[in-house]
Amino acid sequence: MISLIVLFIAFMIIAAAGIAIFISKKEQQKGELDMTFRNLYVYLVLFATLMMSIGGSVGVFMSAADYLSAPSYQQSYTDFKAMKEGNPKEKATDEEIRAQYEDALQFEKERTKANALNGIIKSLGWIVIPLPVFLYFQRQVRLSKKD
Repeated sequence: MISLIVLFIAFMIIAAAGIAIFISKKEQQKGELDMTFRNLYVYLVLFATLMMSIGGSVGVFMSAADYLSAPSYQQSYTDFKAMKEGNPKEKATDEEIRAQYEDALQFEKERTKANALNGIIKSLGWIVIPLPVFLYFQRQVRLSKKD
């Protein structure tokens, strides 16, 4: 999946460079050529930072969903009991095994929530870090259009 994204971005850069060269040959003026490459750079930065922010937003949403409703996979009580009874070093009653099973379920649920919270924090980094860069370059585009 990541390799497809990298290939797509590389294709976009090559295509943008090809368009810039085509436009530069058409214009043939130094000032116009500099503006074309500057605009290309600005729009590529805007595209990259926007994609990073969108990816971070998707990550936050997915982690929040995991936090609010943890995945429902869990080991069944019969499997847990068979595993405990298969260990000859531990001799436990049914009540003790049931208590251990309930503790294991609670621990797994807490661990899943902690991982989801960690995912939210990491994904927020993909939003918070590129956002100021995006806003700065977006402002540059607005200012260049006023000229």
